[in-house]
Amino acid sequence: MVIVTLQRDKCIGCNYCVEMAPGQFQMSKKDGKSVLLKSVNAKGFYTLKSADHTIAENCELAQKACPVHIIAVKTT
Repeated sequence: MVIVTLQRDKCIGCNYCVEMAPGQFQMSKKDGKSVLLKSVNAKGFYTLKSADHTIAENCELAQKACPVHIIAVKTT
């Protein structure tokens, strides 16, 4: 299981996450912030749980590239 979490309210809209993991992130046209696709919002934390381990590498690259450190990736 791959669990990706995005703390969206702290996003600065740099677009690095989209460049690293375009299948999981996109930029909102409304506010210019990152959107974690297919995620569930719980108190400002957007969480994606996926059994597809192929997304882990790109999400980890997005996590490392994020200048405000609002992406967390956990694999189990």
